[in-house]
Amino acid sequence: MVSRKRLVLIALPAIVATVLLAPLAQAQSKFIVMASTTSTEQSGLFKHLLPQFTQASGIEVRVVAVGTGQALDMARRGDADVLFVHDQPAEEKFVAEGFGLERRPVMYNDFILVGPKADPAGVRGNNIANALKRLRDTGMAFVSRGDKSGTHSAELRQWKVAGVDLAAAKPAGYKECGCGMGQALNIAASTNNAYVLSDRGTWLNFKNRGDLAIVVEGDKQLFNQYGVMVVNPAKHPHTKKDQAQVFADWVVSRAGQDAIASYKIGGEQLFFPNANPGV
Repeated sequence: MVSRKRLVLIALPAIVATVLLAPLAQAQSKFIVMASTTSTEQSGLFKHLLPQFTQASGIEVRVVAVGTGQALDMARRGDADVLFVHDQPAEEKFVAEGFGLERRPVMYNDFILVGPKADPAGVRGNNIANALKRLRDTGMAFVSRGDKSGTHSAELRQWKVAGVDLAAAKPAGYKECGCGMGQALNIAASTNNAYVLSDRGTWLNFKNRGDLAIVVEGDKQLFNQYGVMVVNPAKHPHTKKDQAQVFADWVVSRAGQDAIASYKIGGEQLFFPNANPGV
């Protein structure tokens, strides 16, 4: 028969291991999954922003960077705890359907039309509708993300404003890549005389510009708003609502807004916080 003392000695290592590993396991569980856009990731914003949040909260943020449409679909399936995206009509629909608790504005920048420095289509200026009409009429190459992202949705809206019905007939040079912003820019850079609609943040962080330059900017139609939403646990009880809410509250707080404003490349600010207009 094994003595009580021997049983204690046998069990002691396991007890010690459990005590020592418990804090580690708890620390490893303090993370959330954020579905976001390729623009926030490829602009470099998250490398700047998220370590500051983790330091303040102890919560790690694991980012899945896809198009906004895919990010919303992820959240609808319960595969994300929080969303950080930029397609306001789709975001408001997401909340109205009960998948998100609340949509809160976080920051903005703008879209730009990028093309060859020589601008063979003659679109340079500050009117995106006129530029797209010129691209249609000249048949110049245009790279569309074609991925249901926030940028793709914005592009489709601009073609509609320009009076171009893509469903009826796409312009001769119109090509869809089904890809992220960085890849779309790479395709445009490697394709002679190609144009592409980009968010400014990704463009500023883009290294492989080749002969590309900004040809259209400053049109109020190119305003690009970002929002944050916590996934509704009533739809998906397994999601980490409380920790996701900590992030949503922090990113619209003074600390989060200051962190966004301080992110610059070459002295140029990429995103402009507007969670609290007038403050």
